[in-house]
Amino acid sequence: MSAEAKQKPQMEVDQSQSEAKKPKTGADLLIELLVEQEVDTIFGYPGGAVLPIYDALYRSNAPFKHILTRHEQGAVFAAEGYARVTGKPGVVIATSGPGATNLITGITDAMMDSLPLVVFTGQVANHVIGSDAFQEADVLGITTPITKYNYQVEDIRTLPKIVKEAFHIATTGRPGPVVVDIPKNISEALPTGEFETEFHLPGYQPTTKPNPLQIVKLAEAISKSKKPLVVAGAGVLFANATEELKQFVEKYELPIVNTLLGLGSISGSNPLFLGMAGMHGCYTANMAMYECDLLINIGARFDDRLTGNLKHFAPNAKVAHIDIDPAEIGKNVPTEIPVVADAKKALEALLKREIKKPDHAEWKAHLREYQEKYPLWYEKPDESEGISPQYIIEKLHEFTNGEAIVTTDVGQHQMWVAQYYSLNRPHNWASSGGLGAMGFGFPAAIGAQFGRPDELVISINGDAGFQMNMQELMLLKQWNLPVKVIILNNSALGMVRQWQESFYEERYSESLLDMNPDFVKLAESFGVRGMRVEKEEEVEAAIQEMLDHNGPIVVDFRIARNEKVFPMIAPGKGIHQMIGVTK
Repeated sequence: MSAEAKQKPQMEVDQSQSEAKKPKTGADLLIELLVEQEVDTIFGYPGGAVLPIYDALYRSNAPFKHILTRHEQGAVFAAEGYARVTGKPGVVIATSGPGATNLITGITDAMMDSLPLVVFTGQVANHVIGSDAFQEADVLGITTPITKYNYQVEDIRTLPKIVKEAFHIATTGRPGPVVVDIPKNISEALPTGEFETEFHLPGYQPTTKPNPLQIVKLAEAISKSKKPLVVAGAGVLFANATEELKQFVEKYELPIVNTLLGLGSISGSNPLFLGMAGMHGCYTANMAMYECDLLINIGARFDDRLTGNLKHFAPNAKVAHIDIDPAEIGKNVPTEIPVVADAKKALEALLKREIKKPDHAEWKAHLREYQEKYPLWYEKPDESEGISPQYIIEKLHEFTNGEAIVTTDVGQHQMWVAQYYSLNRPHNWASSGGLGAMGFGFPAAIGAQFGRPDELVISINGDAGFQMNMQELMLLKQWNLPVKVIILNNSALGMVRQWQESFYEERYSESLLDMNPDFVKLAESFGVRGMRVEKEEEVEAAIQEMLDHNGPIVVDFRIARNEKVFPMIAPGKGIHQMIGVTK
């Protein structure tokens, strides 16, 4: 229960026994069903249509926490962060109308990034649906394109079946968000008759085991290749297949790159790891994709930020794609060896086969030359311009050994972290990839800290994105969450400003934030410690002080406004046509 709910008065024993004999409402039934699903944390915000649910929550002895965020978007982003680092479904409750519509960005984000969410929205009573009743919104219509599935409960007797289905669908196959819309009269109803408790979904049977013939084809392709490359995405993490991936690439000495959301699926210190690929990927990783003769995609979408212009993507490669979602295979890139399967089971099948090790010594040497000749680089700005953001991330990595749970918002800082904070452990990375939703990073860190309370969680944000959900600072104080919040503050919409400089002749239309709040005072107003760092020589001491602080802290690093993210694939260009590769 939430901190406030702990203050409710204790009932007399005889009164409790009397209450227990009363028929349970639909809301009471929902709480029982959440307990059955082993939910331990709920993120939510009450309102009229969910008052019966919150009343049932108040009266229950449910063994889970309810986290009252200060905005529904904060709740759904926190649930995403929780899901990302725990592998368990994030659970959200919001009221009808504006409560539900405030969740839309987070639901869409979870859909694009394959995160398991079960979202319960309140709804006006069944008999007034469609009449434009107060705080009515067509939640089914709005969320149909952005959910894996959605429901509106029309009969209280179907609620157990629907809840079980929702959790099953959200967490199996390719994970994703499921919405359950509950009219108020259903929450208030007194259940009678027989409940529907079992479910059978004949049309939903995800393929988890690979076709043996496709595994044979892939094994043969590996043995014949001269320039093999593995691209590992978030699907490896969702399948808990990081150990199998490590064994696979090391057994055959296969070079490997990560997508943005696949970071952590292979240790950043592994000598076979070439770095992140894509729009802001490193030179070696992108050239490896361009020049390889066999590209093995494991659990990644071939999205535009990874491929660049498809006309130039892996032009000489035979493409193999392992993915649990058959809709992704061949969608963007022609695929010669499709393997519809769970990444773990596919890798296990490959490891069981004796595959002739490919003759690719020249290829590995060639890629090492690229790494030596074209490493990531940056120039330190003049002291008057601010601190180098890359230097801050490098030092943060050094102090934490690349083992902290890191969440980011969206923009330049996101790419600097992806480039310079090399992750040495899986399931320690939460960032908005496909949707690129600003405001994600800080609430996601709160969810991650609730999910893994004994671990170090660092939230890295831009000054613009942080302001989109900075109200959630109250949760750090209320729950004494030891989240370390870093703001890389360049007083700008950094990535927008970079594009305007590079492609719009330096017309900085509405991208410069010259009226930012004092983030130190802002943090202190929420009862959270704040620090400001303005000089490079202060960085190491500030990071150490931040990490030594027992509770939550916000550190405002003043970085150079004109610093850009390089390398970069310009719009319409191929993965080999990077700019900013060298100084």
